[in-house]
Amino acid sequence: MPRRRKGKARARKKRNQTSADSKRHKSVQEAAVVGDESPSCSSVLEGDPQRSSATETSSTSQGSWRPSSTTITSSGALDTRSDKGDESQDKEHSCSSEVPSPETSCTDLLATQLDLLEQFLLCKYEMQEPILKEDMLKIVGEITQDQFADIMKTASDRIEAVFAVDLKEVDSSNHVYDLVSKLNLPNNGRVYAGNGLPKTGLVMSILGVIFMKGNCASEEEIWKFLNMLEVYAGREHRIYGEPRKLINAELVQLQYLEYRQVPESEPARYDFLWGPRARAETSKMQVLEFLAKGCDTGPSAFSPWYEEALVDEERARAIEAERAATGATAGRDITALVALTPSEV
Repeated sequence: MPRRRKGKARARKKRNQTSADSKRHKSVQEAAVVGDESPSCSSVLEGDPQRSSATETSSTSQGSWRPSSTTITSSGALDTRSDKGDESQDKEHSCSSEVPSPETSCTDLLATQLDLLEQFLLCKYEMQEPILKEDMLKIVGEITQDQFADIMKTASDRIEAVFAVDLKEVDSSNHVYDLVSKLNLPNNGRVYAGNGLPKTGLVMSILGVIFMKGNCASEEEIWKFLNMLEVYAGREHRIYGEPRKLINAELVQLQYLEYRQVPESEPARYDFLWGPRARAETSKMQVLEFLAKGCDTGPSAFSPWYEEALVDEERARAIEAERAATGATAGRDITALVALTPSEV
């Protein structure tokens, strides 16, 4: 079978798997994060699985590119099936796309354009290459500016819901974009040097679990949640590497997480808390917004955590206003002091 036809068949097969992946992920979110205490969000989480579609990333470098084993669904699902054969072939190809066949319906065409654009954006991020608007237009084909804006926003929203990165224009004169991490993690969210996909979504998810467990989650609770997402300690993960090393060592050392032994526990047990950098770079509301985007809902659906996040937001604004007022008063005092004559001083 010609390579192009084989690639289309593989893409169709993976898209057919997406509905099941989406439904599974929604169940995971409800059980591990939302729980039975939030029926309002549960109703959203049990939405229409037919709305899902797949995004597949590649770690490619040259030539025409095939999707690899990482799959994102519109509900925020992340699937990382191991496919060594495809992965080795991916390294020989680059971020480009196939033109959909004329027989494709309008709806299917838009879905295909969206999938291809998502794959392209993530491929460019993974390879640390600039994202040019002209290249994105080549991916989606001949469409109006309004259609392109809609597809680009949807693609960036779906990537944001999983990886916690924002698509931003970094050079307006040349229309150059980049996927920017929501946290100031090293290497724009990759943590480790070199190519790779962002770890920011994992960090935000863990922070969300900690928040929803009363701002302190046991090590068992964290790994129970991660296991439901098929992330296991000691098992190499395509995106996260060895997860225990990333979480217990790197993220703790970077002060995004605090790893604390439970007092007088025998055998020793440990809890996770927000680290100082997490408290400085994000907020409970921002974490809820990230989780809500993955659930296709709003942060207010996460009651009572939403009310707690609102209180924190109001407290932060009050502190900022007090600092601003104190700074203004100090500035006036210095100005008055400078204006005094030597005899008056």
